[in-house]
Amino acid sequence: MISFRNVTKKFGTHIVLDKLSFDIQPNEFVVMKGASGAGKSTIISMLIGAEVPDDGSVEVDGVIVNAMDEDTKQLYRRKVGVVFQDYKILPRKTVFENVAFAMEVCGESDEAIQRRVPMILEKVGLLSFQDKFPENLSGGETQRLAIARALVHKPRLILADEPSGNLDEENVRGIIRLFKKLHEEGATILMTTHDPLVEELAKGRTIYLENGKIV
Repeated sequence: MISFRNVTKKFGTHIVLDKLSFDIQPNEFVVMKGASGAGKSTIISMLIGAEVPDDGSVEVDGVIVNAMDEDTKQLYRRKVGVVFQDYKILPRKTVFENVAFAMEVCGESDEAIQRRVPMILEKVGLLSFQDKFPENLSGGETQRLAIARALVHKPRLILADEPSGNLDEENVRGIIRLFKKLHEEGATILMTTHDPLVEELAKGRTIYLENGKIV
């Protein structure tokens, strides 16, 4: 599913990833743990083609992501669900509209949107919140909304960058239960974190990253 081969990335003179190699198999649940600045978010960015390595290759399903042209990259991104660290929620749209927007920009029909969005919101426990605006949601509910948007295209690969954020323990447990359910349904999940509780709850394989290297 995912293969990093001797990936090096520099920002200026700072080496963020240093000849990094690892593999993630289909339907694995992998937690990538490391302190802030270890290179975790850069890995997520490379997996969606937002950053490219200075050397090495990033492959998903045998396709080199850093060799894709822009049109191919846009199509590829629709097959990957991403939960960003800052959520990227649209504040002036309701819960329903936030999820629907992710389908609208890909040209989905109104009929498909009306059918699929409630299904997704029910899956993440937000169906009764569909008419609320983000400012009226708790931290845990906002994270669930971010996950809902990541699920609109039924992705086989889900990337979650620090999904526990500033959530309390109860909400962290709820979010990880949701990810584990998605994993049981067949998704491959890569989750970055610095939170020991996330690692403990996920009970998957953990990759420890330090200064751009696996330790």
